[in-house]
Amino acid sequence: MFNKLLIANRGEIACRVIRAAKGLGLETIAVYSEADAGALHVSQADQAIAIGPAPAERSYLDADKLIAAARQAGADAIHPGYGFLAENADFAQACGEHGIVFVGPPPAAIAAMGSKVEARRIMRKAGVPLVPGCHGTEQDEATLLAEAEKIGFPVMLKAALGGGGRGMREAQSAKDFGAALRAARREARAAFGSDEMLLEKRISRPRHVEIQVFCDHHGNAVHLFERDCSIQRRHQKVLEEAPAPGLDEKQRAALGQLAIAAARAVNYAGAGTVEFIMDEDGAFYFMEMNTRLQVEHPVTELVTGHDLVEWQLKVAAGEPLPATQEQLALRGHALEARLYAEDPDNGFLPATGRLNRLRFPEESAQVRVDAGVRQGDVITMHYDPMMAKLIVWDEDRARCLRRMSDALRQTEVDGVATNIGFLAAVVAHPAFRAADIDTGFIERHRAELLPDGDGGAGGDAGQPPLGKQEATAAPAPASPWEATDNWWLNLPEGVRLSLSDEAGGQAAGASRAAERQPGATRLLAPMPGRIIEITAVAGQQVKEGETLLILEAMKMEHAIAAPCAGVLETHRYAAGDIVAEQAELLIIRTPGP
Repeated sequence: MFNKLLIANRGEIACRVIRAAKGLGLETIAVYSEADAGALHVSQADQAIAIGPAPAERSYLDADKLIAAARQAGADAIHPGYGFLAENADFAQACGEHGIVFVGPPPAAIAAMGSKVEARRIMRKAGVPLVPGCHGTEQDEATLLAEAEKIGFPVMLKAALGGGGRGMREAQSAKDFGAALRAARREARAAFGSDEMLLEKRISRPRHVEIQVFCDHHGNAVHLFERDCSIQRRHQKVLEEAPAPGLDEKQRAALGQLAIAAARAVNYAGAGTVEFIMDEDGAFYFMEMNTRLQVEHPVTELVTGHDLVEWQLKVAAGEPLPATQEQLALRGHALEARLYAEDPDNGFLPATGRLNRLRFPEESAQVRVDAGVRQGDVITMHYDPMMAKLIVWDEDRARCLRRMSDALRQTEVDGVATNIGFLAAVVAHPAFRAADIDTGFIERHRAELLPDGDGGAGGDAGQPPLGKQEATAAPAPASPWEATDNWWLNLPEGVRLSLSDEAGGQAAGASRAAERQPGATRLLAPMPGRIIEITAVAGQQVKEGETLLILEAMKMEHAIAAPCAGVLETHRYAAGDIVAEQAELLIIRTPGP
């Protein structure tokens, strides 16, 4: 076993790896950007090294800086976490060239599975069923459209080198194909450095079921059963559970063997996840293989009783797998909820701010919290908005759901908007409790999950939103001694008011801030971020709901649309500029009353 481990990641990922490494007696080295100097993972490691400014591409994703930090600290191994760097074959290769152990699969396996086109070729040869589609063709729009029409709409556009839901769009018809293609290409280029696309038939009401596999360098391979990750929003997972509801032992065994075959086809070693789409008839199709440990791995840990990060470290050190397939068994049911700094009342826009209060449920054998933040930390625009994961276990799914509801109710956050209430609404929904789930669950039940239109993600009817302090009955106004506010003798009383412009309305696209003036509307940035594309020019007549620019914040794209019709004046910013929240982006001249 190596002695010093550098964790090339941040947040809850880094904290999770540090915990497992210390359990094996390893010395841990954290890295941090300028924005993370006081972060939780920095304080938990034995040593911490600054690696650059806040933007991830200039710090956490800069391979040269990471390897230099490892050499400076004398680290003999690097764990990339479970972000994009974990699937970077060049980074894995560079680690080996510098005599540093890469805690992950061989570079050749990463490269093979990193390209969806190559992955499908390998899977077809290995006998793994594939979704009907077009994998590897000319990339001009006319050719791709012709292929989409052959497959039949609706189709899914996917980044050939992508993962994690990035560079992915659905086209319902030939009419919206061009816009979907351009958006998918733009996002793929920003995330993966390539805008190569592939097409797949859109499966009706699909379930997302994935298999955890593990291989060592001695020829051993096992699967640790499946997870259901069907509850998604914008192709990003929200809730995950293990085992997948409704699967029988025959299906489970067949999927496990397919996943092992996929791993063996690329001479795999380490942790991997083979993802499948399940249609309404129960047929499974290979979707992709993620050559890393997934964010949702804790549910597998709770139902198998094995620490998968510990497994990763042991396999990377050359040890055989800690268990055989015959020694692995499922026990009970586990559920994971991802706690995001985002505002369900405002189109799920990422939220920033200071965590004035942060309280999680007490951890136990049934409740686990994987957090990357603590009370007093500041959530910034620079990184993914996930703050923590709540993971619960119980003897069966029904009890597990009740335990998750309790855990969400006991979680309190003040200072930053979160999705706690929305998560609670999903867990409490009758269809979810009945396991009537697929990847379209949230959109299909949007009216019940977000009862106030775009937001209002509270709990059961008549109950206060979860994650917030319950309000008590108002006391008599003449009795300050009974008041439950922050009244203080000899200081002026303050009253906070929330105002909204109902006349402004909300057009399609990301929710936004707009200020109406006679003859004009000022469009304001709904959050801090970077302008990555301007889609309308000065002097152009625009329609209500028309996309005017694309803003990137917290690794997600947000289409900023016109709140009204009019003539667009000069943009205040250019593509590439960083803007603050509420910054004036542009003005739309509107006809007089």
